[in-house]
Amino acid sequence: MTAGALWLIGAGNMGGAMLRGWLASTGWNRPITVIDPFVGSVPEGVTLLREIPAGDVRPDTLVLAVKPQQLGDLRPVFAAKPGGPRLMLSILAGVETETLNEIFHADVTVRAMPNLPVSIGEGVTALYAADIDGGTRGEAAGLVSPLGLVEWIDEEALFDAVTALSGCGPGFLFRFIEAMADAGEALGLPAEQALRLATATVKGSALLASASDESPSILADRVASPGGSTREGLNVLDHDAALKTLMRETLSASARRNAELAAAARAG
Repeated sequence: MTAGALWLIGAGNMGGAMLRGWLASTGWNRPITVIDPFVGSVPEGVTLLREIPAGDVRPDTLVLAVKPQQLGDLRPVFAAKPGGPRLMLSILAGVETETLNEIFHADVTVRAMPNLPVSIGEGVTALYAADIDGGTRGEAAGLVSPLGLVEWIDEEALFDAVTALSGCGPGFLFRFIEAMADAGEALGLPAEQALRLATATVKGSALLASASDESPSILADRVASPGGSTREGLNVLDHDAALKTLMRETLSASARRNAELAAAARAG
């Protein structure tokens, strides 16, 4: 991986998660400059700036992790620079490559959608770039591979879908864990114990699913013996495809919001 200067603009929830994942990964020794007017502090060895340096000061690699609504604040700053970064990764939901190119003028622009577990090296990062050579493609993937699974997306139009699925997905799963724990508590379990049981159950089941060659549907059937208690519960989830319908509606709502953010970013 190149050792050129890396700027991380924005170290909030997701930017901060990526930063923690990089610093915790084996062999990471690339210097990082965080640019964020609001973050309280950064880990030792990371440079913190409150504003983007003016003039012709620019990074080799720029990772953009601000809110999409903050693009307007960055526009004039980068418009005043005579050139852009060599490589830019943007994690802004809904903001398309064309819009990013107009603002930052990077040699290569890569859209990236990580999710929160990147902070512990167990995340998913989806990547998309319109025109990228093999070496730069490998570099972009190498930048996020310490954070977990890397998946390249072939069409930018699919980025709203992948953002809804893997980018927003941890939020939905945290809600599921909470709901599962609440249901256990309603059956009489102490609240803290129900939460521990629900969390560990989801963790172990996810690890089993990721290690298995069998589909989640088959794995569910292996848990559920005919006429047993698991089958009775699955009957509730499966009735009129209740769970699948709920998840389709959930992801569709997130994808629509991504499209709205893209429209707002294009409008500038």
